[in-house]
Amino acid sequence: METIGFIGTGHLGYPIAENLLKAGYTLRIYNRTREKALPLEQLGAILVNSPEETAVKGGVVLSLVADDKALEAVATDALVQALGEGGIHVSMSTVSPDISRELSVRHGKHGVLFVGAPVFARPEAAAAKAGNSVISGPAAAKERIRPLLEAGFARNIFDLGEDAGSANVLKLMGNFMIAGALELMAEAFALAEKNGVDPRVAYEMLTTTLFSGPIFRNYGAMILDRKFTGNPSFSAELGLKDMDLVLQTARKSYTPMPLANLVQNRLTTILAKDIHDADWTALASGALEDAGLAV
Repeated sequence: METIGFIGTGHLGYPIAENLLKAGYTLRIYNRTREKALPLEQLGAILVNSPEETAVKGGVVLSLVADDKALEAVATDALVQALGEGGIHVSMSTVSPDISRELSVRHGKHGVLFVGAPVFARPEAAAAKAGNSVISGPAAAKERIRPLLEAGFARNIFDLGEDAGSANVLKLMGNFMIAGALELMAEAFALAEKNGVDPRVAYEMLTTTLFSGPIFRNYGAMILDRKFTGNPSFSAELGLKDMDLVLQTARKSYTPMPLANLVQNRLTTILAKDIHDADWTALASGALEDAGLAV
């Protein structure tokens, strides 16, 4: 099997890298905090000291970093030159559509193909290879990387065409809809509690009938249990970054999104209270507190 570059082994990148190693791929891994990637050496990973050292000429580099700034920091000219003609850079990060489009153009000048392939999965779903991927970019590059996405985390892959930014638009849509569902459930559970209805009974009825998807089941349970803080797998800070990107994209296309403004404010409030170990489910605490309920 070919050697793959991998940049970013955080909460989500780590299980994906682990799956790829177990599938037989050789990984050249760069992580800004080297210590976090050390356990992967036991599975055969090669740890390197810079993003460009992950690349093999004409090969594939997967990157999964926090935001636009972090992606810019690793998607350097040095990385592009190391990949060379026929190389592929796959960005699995949740970033703005604009940065993907810019990088696609910049990479293309050197014969390197760029694919946007943001991950739909929390870490535990990625580890179980039960996640979803949306991809956009050149057709040949997408076909080549499909086995990597499937081996790393993806149960399903959805192709959005050749515009490198399209996958990022859909990823932002998905995260916005999850955030909206968190607010929806928090308000509904607050209504139950304030009117003498056991919210757990309401949760069981609603999430096994009308709202039976995993978002309602999994996140609904976290809201009921007030699991808002402590070693988050997706932090409130990252959630706020995503809502900022949603509204940035909405402004550029003149798309009113009042619910996005509300959940952005909920997340801002969490961080304003200096609750920096909060999962983004903590945005639900706003509706509960507004109703006078304990969090």
